[in-house]
Amino acid sequence: MESVLAIILAGGTGNRLSILSEERAKPAVPFAGKYRIIDFVLSNCVNSGIYNVGVATQYNPRSLMEHIGVGRPWGLDRSHAGARLLQPYRGREGGDWYRDTGDAVFQNLYFIAEQKVDQVLILAGDHIYTMRYDVMLNFHRQRNADVTIGLVEVDPEETSRFGIVTLDHMNRVREFKEKPKVSDSNLASMGIYIFNKETLIEVMERMGGKETLSDFGGDIIPSMVGKYKVYGVKVQSYWRDVGTIEAYWKASMDLIVDLPPLNLYDPELTIMTAVETSPPVKIGPYAKINRSLLCNGCIINGEVKNSILSPGVYVEEGARVEDSVVFFDSVIGRGAVVEKSIIDKQCWVGPGAYIGYGGDYTPNQEEPEHLNCGITLVGKGARVPEGTKIGRNCKIDCWVEPEDFKSDFVPSGASITKKTPRRFHV
Repeated sequence: MESVLAIILAGGTGNRLSILSEERAKPAVPFAGKYRIIDFVLSNCVNSGIYNVGVATQYNPRSLMEHIGVGRPWGLDRSHAGARLLQPYRGREGGDWYRDTGDAVFQNLYFIAEQKVDQVLILAGDHIYTMRYDVMLNFHRQRNADVTIGLVEVDPEETSRFGIVTLDHMNRVREFKEKPKVSDSNLASMGIYIFNKETLIEVMERMGGKETLSDFGGDIIPSMVGKYKVYGVKVQSYWRDVGTIEAYWKASMDLIVDLPPLNLYDPELTIMTAVETSPPVKIGPYAKINRSLLCNGCIINGEVKNSILSPGVYVEEGARVEDSVVFFDSVIGRGAVVEKSIIDKQCWVGPGAYIGYGGDYTPNQEEPEHLNCGITLVGKGARVPEGTKIGRNCKIDCWVEPEDFKSDFVPSGASITKKTPRRFHV
């Protein structure tokens, strides 16, 4: 696949993930314990024999850039090709922040033009799936297509969340609607687009620039239907857009069923990531574990049920973690309970605290559109005081300290914010 360049769009803000993307780009959010979301698309490229990869970053890029580095975990540390980080820039002849997905590609046309490739594979960096792109590339070449779109069937009630495509009997795209309220089709765009290089440059030069919007789903692809040879390929694969808290949590829970729809153990579709050097998992004498994923460095002395724990998580004696996701190096104190919650990295849940308490499902007052399905979020580095009860759909901001809590009860739908700016010590 030396004739293919992959461009991964990884610069979005991820507002719908609330505080999980407050201090990191959405593709850098941990998933399945040891991975980051972007690991899936990077691994898909390598598993498909594609080693020429550009990653367009922008929003909170530091952790994402540190994670990718020179691409060594994926075998992308190569002198010819490999992984390149494409950041927005200012120059004498232009350059600015990326306005949308198309603009991110437009501002890197110089990079694309100088690559000796025939096809450009445009990918979203924030979706969870495993796939061999070479199969789709073969279809594209056989049909002599200008652009080919990866498609997946979604539930009819979810079509308003996606770009929806209608195909004819030859798999040529007849219609592309971005997030329609009503649609006869349930074929959703996966955010996977194969362009002939010259076609992409032609379309970008026509639609790019500061005067027009150029989002791939909202503008570029719909404008090409009927004017170019646009085809769609139905992909029979697990695929999830984890752009909302509920979708992220559901995709996480998909991993712990008896026969998970996303197989992390397939040797032909290995998901690679930066190597963790943590010691093995340690299970204490009073531990109880059921249907969970535990990563290296975890110490479990309490109960873990239907949950996913990242490396370095410590569950103390008498504590219970259920239906939850806990990120790197967090501590669940003695006798504490974490229920249907997402705990970010380096958090401390004090002894006897209860996160996800009660049956009140009042939506979050600050983010009712993002936090309304009973999941409580605890932000990076937050410290929950001993004995505190926190309801459902709550949001505990990053780096909150015990003194930021007014009482030992936080009702459902409430938020705790940090009163004073975080202090940095050298």
